[in-house]
Amino acid sequence: MIAGDLYRPDDVELAADRTRTRLLLKALNDARDDQPDVIAGILKELIPGAGAALTIQPPFFCDYGYNIWMGEKVFFNFNCVVLDVAPVRIGSRTMFGPNVQIYTATHPIDPVERASGVEFAKPITIGEDVWVGGSAVICPGVNIGDRSIIGAGSVVTKDIPAGVIAAGNPCKVIREI
Repeated sequence: MIAGDLYRPDDVELAADRTRTRLLLKALNDARDDQPDVIAGILKELIPGAGAALTIQPPFFCDYGYNIWMGEKVFFNFNCVVLDVAPVRIGSRTMFGPNVQIYTATHPIDPVERASGVEFAKPITIGEDVWVGGSAVICPGVNIGDRSIIGAGSVVTKDIPAGVIAAGNPCKVIREI
């Protein structure tokens, strides 16, 4: 699964991992702002690859958590989703607006193969000092370079270089910063 090979999402071990993650997400999403130590403990268990000073505004959702690696001072606004079937790498000081969706999971194009229930995934890398606007969708296999800005509502289907402003559906470079 992590290597991008076909896998079965109904695998017993994967299902158990997702159940564990959902219980942690419930605890995170139900935690109160006046419980910073509780929130920090949940985040450490949920996303062990997170750097210092991670901030997540609930609700937040992910598949596994353990496939997410990020630098320091990453910020997720309300209602973000990270489908971390494959690795998701996020650089330090990167910010995500509300409702941002990060999808590594995808499905076979062949309808017979797709109907068999197998899936695969492609990793995503988002650089340092990136700002992703609200309701943007980051598709499987995409890389976003350091210091770039992704406009609100964009659908990022291809790599975005460093130091640019990009927006639209599909997301395209508008100008250099």
